[in-house]
Amino acid sequence: MTKIDQALIAALRQNARASVTELSHRLGVSRTTIRTRIDKLQESGKVVGFTVVLEGDDQDQPVRGVTMIEIEGKGNDAIVKRLSGFSEIQAIHTTNGRWDCVVEFATQTLGELDDFLKRLRLIDGVANSETSLYLATVRSSRGVRQQ
Repeated sequence: MTKIDQALIAALRQNARASVTELSHRLGVSRTTIRTRIDKLQESGKVVGFTVVLEGDDQDQPVRGVTMIEIEGKGNDAIVKRLSGFSEIQAIHTTNGRWDCVVEFATQTLGELDDFLKRLRLIDGVANSETSLYLATVRSSRGVRQQ
């Protein structure tokens, strides 16, 4: 990926509706270069799509964050399978370091978060967990309105 591609992606992350003309002025390259780079990024699979963020999308489930999970023994696959059934979980990541698994969650209320965490901590093999709430999203490439 070239520096122009990286700058183009950064600009599109800020405003995916920016015109080719606007992007060319911002990056200091021709409109043809912008159009060609966008086409190549899409053809190569580096850019897989564009999205629309609606006014309430980031407020449908206002309590969001991550929970880091420490797993006892070799039960990682079984625990990930159990976690997959939790409707509150938006993403599950296995990781290295102190925590074996990181889950991203979203709930409507703090009470729902409390219930979710109680159920999560009751799973056999979950040795420890730590939860952090998102206070504000200042940058996201996932269709969350920036605040």
